Amino acid sequence: MTKFPHLRQDFTASLVVFLVALPLCVGVAVASGVPAELGLVTGIVGGLVTGFLPGSSLQVSGPAAGLTVLVYEAVDTYGLPALGVIVLAAGLLQLIMGALKLGRWFRAISVSVVEGMLAGIGLVLIAGQLYATAGLKAPASGIDKILGLPGAAVDALGSTKALTSLALGAATIAVMVLWKKLPKQAQAVPGALAAVILAIAATAAFNLPVATVEVKGLLDSIQPPGLDAFGSVGIGIIGTIIAFTLIASAESLFSAAAVDRLHDGPRTQYDKELMAQGAGNTLCGVLGALPMTAVIVRSSANVSAGAKTKASRVMHGVWLLLFAALLPATLALIPLPALAGILVHAGFKLIPFRKIVPLWREHRGEAVILAVTAVSIVAVNMFEGVLIGLALSVVKTAWEASHIKLEVIDKGAGPIQAYLSGNATFLRLPKILDNLEGLPQDRPIKLDLSGLHHLDHACRTALENWAERHSDTDTEPVKVTEPELDSEQSKEGEKVTVA
Repeated sequence: MTKFPHLRQDFTASLVVFLVALPLCVGVAVASGVPAELGLVTGIVGGLVTGFLPGSSLQVSGPAAGLTVLVYEAVDTYGLPALGVIVLAAGLLQLIMGALKLGRWFRAISVSVVEGMLAGIGLVLIAGQLYATAGLKAPASGIDKILGLPGAAVDALGSTKALTSLALGAATIAVMVLWKKLPKQAQAVPGALAAVILAIAATAAFNLPVATVEVKGLLDSIQPPGLDAFGSVGIGIIGTIIAFTLIASAESLFSAAAVDRLHDGPRTQYDKELMAQGAGNTLCGVLGALPMTAVIVRSSANVSAGAKTKASRVMHGVWLLLFAALLPATLALIPLPALAGILVHAGFKLIPFRKIVPLWREHRGEAVILAVTAVSIVAVNMFEGVLIGLALSVVKTAWEASHIKLEVIDKGAGPIQAYLSGNATFLRLPKILDNLEGLPQDRPIKLDLSGLHHLDHACRTALENWAERHSDTDTEPVKVTEPELDSEQSKEGEKVTVA
């Protein structure tokens, strides 16, 4: 035991994480439109491969609800064989980015963009899984899923089978919500697992007419992408690969930052963690399985259960492997509405309800970025929605960085003094020119630019043109004090004045 001083804590934590991960692995796979066993494969790789590699010691990887929408769209568009190619390419890109030490740069992504991304995913996931709880087929696009909900509700009300399925899904959500209010002893069993067990029991006891998980067998489900899958890859799939890479990497590294706040152990090495995620996704691609990310739900459960080292997440992969090998038929007992209910609950947890109001009060620009990113993902698609959010974030940052102040002093006699300070960029040029052009043309004007930290070419040119044409013919020309001094003038403390 001296060689493994924390084996007992890690063993207990691994069982907790296994029980949390099991229903989520299966649920994410089914919602992604792939065999349920592929979710377990990704969970196993996340434990045995990524879990063993350096990076973050306590966060746990596996199939994530956050990628469900993107995977479903990819499988629907390109087919299941192409999924392995996409995940393999994304994994290789992650390995390259980690080797180039780009992992830390993901920390520079606006938190509002990431939360907006997760909120958009959550909305599409909830809308899609509401159809599944009623046993109905969901439309393809995110906006159609949401707009079609009233019609789906009417269809469900007219079908006893759909109502039964919907009731089971709603009961699953209720169990998960209420489970947290039970004594801590009862909560030793994760809420999602308890909900699935109760749903299986209810389905069997009352012989409910609901669909259950289709089981193909672990080995039959693993289908490595063949040469034909690589040959069918076109230029259009590149955007999907980039989306997989960026979203999986961002979600994993943001999860790592969150997990680091939960414990006092070693901090995450971001570049090594990115390479660990890349190695896991590369193997998942070779096996034709789902993509993986670090998952905050499993990771926080790991920390809360008392895990001390990476052994807990490796052992959780062992338990998933043993389950997949020894008890695969058990999956066929799980009702699909129960899995849909679990993912509806997971979708709600992706939406930062508690943060939106405080964010609006304190940083309205960030709240707008969050909302626009989420709506764009619903209205367009995942990749373009994230790009819109990133572009908006860059524009907002540039706008704020170009803060400028114009102070005008007019003593009634003599020249008017105009002082510009801050950063003069083209983004604020209309405001600058509007204020300067409002100054009287029949009075001498001195424009002092010495308070500027930055003056871009567009502003310099515009100010020079304004100075040349502003004054009346019989009025003294505008005098401009440059923001930069040469070395001799700096020593003397003089300002440069040009007409």
